Amino acid sequence: MEQISITFPDGSKRQFARGSTGLQIAESISKGLAREALAVEVHGEVWDLSRSINADAAIRLLKWADDGGKYAFWHSSAHLMAEAVESLYPGTKFGIGPPIENGFYYDIDMGDHSLTAEDLVRIEERMRTLAARDVPYVRAVKTWDEAVGYFRKKDDPYKLELLDGLKGETITFYQQGEFTDLCYGPHIPSTGRIKAIKLLNVAGAYWRGSEKNKMLQRIYGVTFPNQKELDEHLFRLEEARRRDHRKLGQELEIFLITPAVGGGLPLWMPKGTVVRESLIDFLRDEQKKRGYEFVTTPHIANLNLYRTSGHYPYYKDSQFPPIEMPEGEKFLLKPMNCPHHHQIYLAKPRSYRDLPVRLAEFGTVYRYEQSGEMNGLIRVRGFTQDDAHIYCTHEQLKREITSTVELTQLVFLTFGMDVRIRLSYRDDKNVEKYGGDVAFWVQAQREIKEVADEMKLDYFVGIGEASFYGPKIDFMVRDALGRTWQLGTVQVDYVMPERFQLEYTASDGKKHRPVIIHRAPFGSLERFIGILIEHFAGEFPLWLAPVHAVILPVTDAAKDYASAVARDYRAAGLRVEVDDRNEKIGYKIREWETKKVPFMLVVGEKELASGTVAVRQHKKGDLGAVTKEAFRDRLLDLIRTKALTA
Repeated sequence: MEQISITFPDGSKRQFARGSTGLQIAESISKGLAREALAVEVHGEVWDLSRSINADAAIRLLKWADDGGKYAFWHSSAHLMAEAVESLYPGTKFGIGPPIENGFYYDIDMGDHSLTAEDLVRIEERMRTLAARDVPYVRAVKTWDEAVGYFRKKDDPYKLELLDGLKGETITFYQQGEFTDLCYGPHIPSTGRIKAIKLLNVAGAYWRGSEKNKMLQRIYGVTFPNQKELDEHLFRLEEARRRDHRKLGQELEIFLITPAVGGGLPLWMPKGTVVRESLIDFLRDEQKKRGYEFVTTPHIANLNLYRTSGHYPYYKDSQFPPIEMPEGEKFLLKPMNCPHHHQIYLAKPRSYRDLPVRLAEFGTVYRYEQSGEMNGLIRVRGFTQDDAHIYCTHEQLKREITSTVELTQLVFLTFGMDVRIRLSYRDDKNVEKYGGDVAFWVQAQREIKEVADEMKLDYFVGIGEASFYGPKIDFMVRDALGRTWQLGTVQVDYVMPERFQLEYTASDGKKHRPVIIHRAPFGSLERFIGILIEHFAGEFPLWLAPVHAVILPVTDAAKDYASAVARDYRAAGLRVEVDDRNEKIGYKIREWETKKVPFMLVVGEKELASGTVAVRQHKKGDLGAVTKEAFRDRLLDLIRTKALTA
């Protein structure tokens, strides 16, 4: 029998019969691995364990702990939910049902029936019954005509519409029990692996994300291989609701979104502006140390600027429509800062002695997000990027990438966030998504990988995650609830220098193209602050807190002393307030505790006489009395070091 070579993650190789499945390979290693394996990664693509491997391959067997294992598990759970819905509500039409970061959903059309909480309970119970059968997920390849015939007979217009876009491609069905779906996969071996089930909520979703299409019902759910993990997940969800930045942002007077201004256009209130400006000052200071120059660009520009860059029409669907002036000139709300910075680079001749040129801006940009996709500060229509563009020679490139990665790592270290690195490459199966010469892409992808290896970064490769003009180093940040966010990014760009004819004169006297590094450690201030609010549950580190301390005079006689302490602290650069309302001290303490102010300084006649303040720390209570100067200096030291805890 013909053999194939299988390479494992540790680099070892073994021979197997051609056509061996992932499950057979797992069984050859150990029965325990075969029981735990959910899917297999073949050359970076997740497959069912039952699929035959017919050529030499690099594989990784995926368990629940692996992202690919969860992907297959939740994908299969979506199909199980669809089977339960169809068995309870015959005639339901099905849209799409993908896995998502923490669970899955399925978009369904139930005609005039609106799902209730009681319906979700029934569907859950049916899912448990169906899972217990432990039937396999079976993959079958179909011709396009066979697939169309099946869904015409079933009278499912959504699947037929999807099939219209799949002509000439491999069509696959998956079946478990009595349910068959159009699906690319992957799936777990059988329904019996799904032990713990919770349907979370129902939301409206336009078919294929277009407001022109019918509104479907989207059921969100999550499943686990055991009840303990589900219970822990539900606890985290409850904690996430407690930390919701939309709720805390309003309670702590950070930001406001009002219909009078428009959805996705946040207004920064005074306390929120303190947080925002503190972040800007922090990053600006770090950039100054690294030789950045700061620029300011307008919020709109001539449409032709974005035609040159390719942002228009490439991002046309996510942009506000062009503004046409009476004389015919067209403008566009700025979707990106990059083209503006390129114009500044072009403003004068550049020599190799001038490079690298590092231009930075906290620039506001605009994207048209559909109303159903906006989410507090996390997804907005107007946001400020901590944007910078570095123009350098090829010889300087790796050193500059290293420097930008180090700066981005410093940002997340300052906030105590764990980081994983994703090297975001182009997908060579969808070349129409990208601009520029393929040779430049190969070179840029090689260079960011070399930097990642030299810096010994913990990274993985994301195929198809690149932007349209270059590969990226993306920073995947884990917050206090264990959720992963893609925040900072460093991107190598050989395309824009060509589009904008950027040049410098090299030492040989000839004109050469610089390389551009696009870089944004925060990503956007809005999204970053939204994540910080939830990461810290609104209890910001002292240096970032809108109010460092509030002074609470106990008696009228202590009010002047409280004001004098406040003046001294403010003169030193501290943000303090005085609460001299005619309320009981216990009431004031409880109220300021809910406002999450780091410190309360209680002053009465004893403190006045001794020149002290009685310190109360948020959540810790009474810390005792200390001289007002000593406590001032302690606050200043905590701020200077950007300590996470006091």
